[in-house]
Amino acid sequence: MTFENEAATAFDIVLEEIENAIEGLNQEGAQAFQKGDYRRAGKLTDKGAQLTAFRDKVSALRQEWGSIFATVAVPKRRRKRTRKARKHLQRGLRTQEDAYRVPILQTLVELGSSGAVNEVLDRVGVLMQSQLNEYDRSGLPSTPRTPRWRNAAQWARNGLVKEGFLASDSPRGRWEITEEGERWLATQTKRG
Repeated sequence: MTFENEAATAFDIVLEEIENAIEGLNQEGAQAFQKGDYRRAGKLTDKGAQLTAFRDKVSALRQEWGSIFATVAVPKRRRKRTRKARKHLQRGLRTQEDAYRVPILQTLVELGSSGAVNEVLDRVGVLMQSQLNEYDRSGLPSTPRTPRWRNAAQWARNGLVKEGFLASDSPRGRWEITEEGERWLATQTKRG
């Protein structure tokens, strides 16, 4: 393994840990929201937004790292492992975030354009039941009771917001499709 690959693996580990931290914040925020502790829920949401922005920066750095070595042959070097290897899910074993896009948007259309996060995720899980594998159904390292696929679907939601397919200003705990999202979904269902 070259230092290029070792660094890419390190980036992947960091990104997964950030995802786990965000999932933990999401769960804490949902609990605070359900208990009516809106102040705490708001603080957790703000912290989640900061972590999401940080994750995007780390992801961009990982891509930049890969592009540096895309056209350069780098000699292999051996390095002695000094730390215990962490149990990390290999890249490509879980269903990719893009697979959740259409099911999320379809669910929101079925719900009349918006829905509570857990209701949306529950329905997405049913729609994707045949696509989800054992890795998707396994728990996250930081929150073993949360299936990995729910976390991936929430990341897919963030991407949909950035693209303008989901509302960025919907009330906390709710996802809402935009007109642009409905138009995009219509083009996807015509293809399929």
